[in-house]
Amino acid sequence: MSPRPIPEDALEERFVTASGPGGQNVNKVASAVQLRVDVFRLGLSPESYKRLKTLAGSRLAQDGTLIILAQRFRTQEANREDARARLVALLDKADERQARRIGTKPSKAARARRVDAKKARSNVKAGRGKVSLD
Repeated sequence: MSPRPIPEDALEERFVTASGPGGQNVNKVASAVQLRVDVFRLGLSPESYKRLKTLAGSRLAQDGTLIILAQRFRTQEANREDARARLVALLDKADERQARRIGTKPSKAARARRVDAKKARSNVKAGRGKVSLD
């Protein structure tokens, strides 16, 4: 699980009918779980919230509600666990900070090799010009 506990009052579960295979059972039983999470109650840092907005995309509503639909399994309980696991994975990914990029400069020898290669290529192209019959 995540190091940060998810408060239960921030979660709301709705059970809806799933789509896809399952025979008659899929039409009778509301086995899919729609997990609604109030993101503002999670106490995320501003950076984590910004990354979560990017990761969630259209699953994050304007009012700060994150909607996760889990319908991979045939039972409510399995879909419920799947939805919570996906929520935890999403929050963990939002908490990760990207490594800072350190800019580098090419060495003097590398710059010289590049210029030499450009000169050689230029000579090859210059040799392709029109032939003058002088």
